[in-house]
Amino acid sequence: MKNDFDFIVVGAGSAGCVMANRLSESGDHNVILLENGGSDKNILIQMPTALSYPMNTDKFAWQFHTEPEPYLDNRKMHCPRGRVMGGSSSINGMVYVRGHAKDFDEWEGLGAEGWSYQECLPYFKRCETWHKGENNYRGGKGPLSTSNGNNMKLNPLYKAFINAGKEAGYPETPDYNGKQQEGFGPMHMTVGNGVRSSTSNAYIKPAINRSNLKILTGVLVEKIILENKKATGIEYSINGEKKILKAKREIILSAGSIGSPQILQLSGIGPKSVLNNAGIEILHELPGVGENLQDHLEVYFQYHCKKPITLNSKLNLFNKGLIGIQWILAKTGLGATNHFESCGFIRSRAGIQWPNIQYHFLPAAMRYDGNAAMKGHGYQVHAGVNKVSSRGSIKIKNSDPSAKPSIIFNYLKTDQDRQDWRDCIRLTREILNQPALDEFNGGEASPGMEIESDEQIDSWVRANVESAYHPSCSCKMGSSSDPMTVVNNVGQVIGIDSLRVIDSSVFPTIPNGNLNGPTIMLAEKMADAVLGKAPLKPLNLDVWIDSSWKKLQRLAKPKREIISD
Repeated sequence: MKNDFDFIVVGAGSAGCVMANRLSESGDHNVILLENGGSDKNILIQMPTALSYPMNTDKFAWQFHTEPEPYLDNRKMHCPRGRVMGGSSSINGMVYVRGHAKDFDEWEGLGAEGWSYQECLPYFKRCETWHKGENNYRGGKGPLSTSNGNNMKLNPLYKAFINAGKEAGYPETPDYNGKQQEGFGPMHMTVGNGVRSSTSNAYIKPAINRSNLKILTGVLVEKIILENKKATGIEYSINGEKKILKAKREIILSAGSIGSPQILQLSGIGPKSVLNNAGIEILHELPGVGENLQDHLEVYFQYHCKKPITLNSKLNLFNKGLIGIQWILAKTGLGATNHFESCGFIRSRAGIQWPNIQYHFLPAAMRYDGNAAMKGHGYQVHAGVNKVSSRGSIKIKNSDPSAKPSIIFNYLKTDQDRQDWRDCIRLTREILNQPALDEFNGGEASPGMEIESDEQIDSWVRANVESAYHPSCSCKMGSSSDPMTVVNNVGQVIGIDSLRVIDSSVFPTIPNGNLNGPTIMLAEKMADAVLGKAPLKPLNLDVWIDSSWKKLQRLAKPKREIISD
């Protein structure tokens, strides 16, 4: 194998697969894509309903854990990251959420010029093929298949949850990825023709036979080679043998929000104290590398179901086998969905313009490992606060590239995050006790109605909250005047030539939703920048904002009443 390429892309995840496809598309550039994991051609990855398996399997995921989280009773939180072709898009829950328009306007306001919603929207459209066809907000010709699974046809609980949200006083939205995120409606997933639409399937499969694209798996990238503040190559090991690759144009670091800062620090790029403590020679001091780390948390709000209609009856081996056979033969049925087919986005308090709480509804009461959470039938809502103010960090411990870094999110550090969770628990309970769910509601199983006071809610959340697996923002994009900025608005590492970071680590703040969609969009947009292409023209479309956002929204039982203009 030759050892020099125009572009070296490190990491075949949600961003790296996009970059490898777009940089090799013209045939003018030689590109190599490096991945530590192996093939994604496994039924447990490709079948949507099997989503709980790959993220808990060492073969497919880095099994990271945090340090003891001081505001979560010193619990060590699980943080799996994709270690396979497609990266985390091959192990995630396949939920497709772009985020709210204001999330991207916020990025631009924090110094990421060119990243307003109107400038991002054409790239969201370029990414996808929406199963209902192209419109002003949705794409119809892109690599990524997005759909609503079985369109809520297989269980009446999906629609009942949407109706409960409406009865509680919230709007209904036909497409939260379109003009209006806020409200309750169908949930979208990266599934096409019953199969997971990972970036490996969407972007690498069509490009796999290009003569100018080389894919190398089983690779551990040890460091970036710097010469006079220019990235010229990478040092890696494969099968125990160390090797070097040279980049004639650029190195694209797309190793994710844990891997990218880790590799930068191992290469001598990062905060002085971190590098000194790890015994790494400082080649370029950049204080923001590994800082500003953010994530989403969620809890399972679980109810007993009075009718035997939930997925809890499908969790035994016999029924799982039947589901698997139907999927293998026809790619239809319960095997062809992630089961999150309805959802909601709401605001918890006055004074915020766009939603900060997200709901995934599931017609089963179960855990992420796929096991039942109760005897009999039940359903649950995954509820979480999405706009967080707590910040964490990623720091290497030593110079060993195979050693896992120190990860701490400082979950629930701030008073605002804790108050938002109190509001989240109370608002969720109110929604789930609306008349639309009366015929199914067999009583709250978790948290339990006895969890009511601020102190009880705080204690329950600390003990039961889990990561939603959305680590991000650890190499933030912004203005060069901000000393904590790591990359500029086209992903170039500040102070280093020929090196970019392009993945969810460069988000300035975490969006209001799942991260796969905005990560793919970001890679599409930055691919144009790498290739020197003019960005797509902004679309300048309307965005729905509730006019009552400044006013008090009060709790009321059994229904929620919104004071409007």
